[in-house]
Amino acid sequence: MAQGALPEWMLLAVLAQCATYVCAAAVWHRTLSAVAHPRSLASLLPLSIAKLFTDQAIPSGGFGGTLLVIGGLVRRQVPLPAAMGAVLVGMISFYSAYLLAAFASLGFLLRYHRASPVLLTAAALFSVVAVGIPATILWFRRLAEGTLPPWIRRRKGVAALLKAAAAAPADLLRRPMLLAETISLQLAIFLLDALTLWAAFRALAVPVDFWIAFTAFVSASMTATIGPIPLGLGTFEAGCVAVLVMLGVGVETALAATLLLRGLSFWLPMIPGLLLARHEIGRSQ
Repeated sequence: MAQGALPEWMLLAVLAQCATYVCAAAVWHRTLSAVAHPRSLASLLPLSIAKLFTDQAIPSGGFGGTLLVIGGLVRRQVPLPAAMGAVLVGMISFYSAYLLAAFASLGFLLRYHRASPVLLTAAALFSVVAVGIPATILWFRRLAEGTLPPWIRRRKGVAALLKAAAAAPADLLRRPMLLAETISLQLAIFLLDALTLWAAFRALAVPVDFWIAFTAFVSASMTATIGPIPLGLGTFEAGCVAVLVMLGVGVETALAATLLLRGLSFWLPMIPGLLLARHEIGRSQ
């Protein structure tokens, strides 16, 4: 495979990954503009990279990255309620786009008679998680609008965060155009990650259909989300290779392309993410 490789296709893979950070920052950019606290896309881009590192380095279900984003927006002179609104819209749009991507990949598998009972079970479990997490957050937000229970008030940090979430603009989640735009941006991230995998196959001189790369990436992401291993280490790779092989890709090529994808999307951003996260934390001290 190395002898017949076409490394120029890796440039497309790198550009696709860079575009994912732009889309993530654009979600906050669009939301902040909607609440009359606009910030430039360039100023928000480092936050998206720093959040990726924090989410990957600290297995906290994305909580650490969320706190980093809130702090970063406040340090950019965004009022705390508006910052919480941007985070809430980002969370709701992310899981909405995730569900759409999951249904699309499942549709492809059903269309080509490749939806095994294991994948159907994983999709069902993922649907529960994808709906349950934002529903729980929104329930806590509504709870914070009144008097918090004593067991929450004793945790001052959690109580303060919930009160800040309750102060977020209430109408943000009732703006169809804003939700449509942010969900589209989040969905674009999934498509760009799938494009990265597709380009990795092209770099290996083994072209596959884009829908195969998309289905494998989303299926592996679902497996990693519901799996017991933090960050999906090993779970994602095994799930991606398994789906690719099931769809007719050779196991050696599937493994090589998956490792190239993970190198670009997971390991390579670690260094700039660490530096940017340290910078964001340093600014708060």
